[in-house]
Amino acid sequence: MDLPIEVSPQEAHAALAGGAFLLDVREPWESQERRIPGAVLIPLVELRGRIGELPEDRDIYVHCRVGGRSRRAVDYLRQAGRPRSVNVAGGIDAWEEAGLPVIR
Repeated sequence: MDLPIEVSPQEAHAALAGGAFLLDVREPWESQERRIPGAVLIPLVELRGRIGELPEDRDIYVHCRVGGRSRRAVDYLRQAGRPRSVNVAGGIDAWEEAGLPVIR
């Protein structure tokens, strides 16, 4: 099944409950302020060198603060042979606005 390039926070939350992987491409200081439980932090600038840390057997949902960096990350991942990469629309801001869990 082909995954969409982008999904809502609610759709991503449901996918995570089903075993998907959540990648946070923000900077470490942003993650220290607030983060989504279970997200793995690999800042966008480090992604190219750390792609091997990502699972190849699971869907990868990518988020940042509002969706711009994560969209660039998804474009890169798909070009790098990771078609199961999906952007979380609106990032952690939209996630939190949707009432989904955030650790502060």
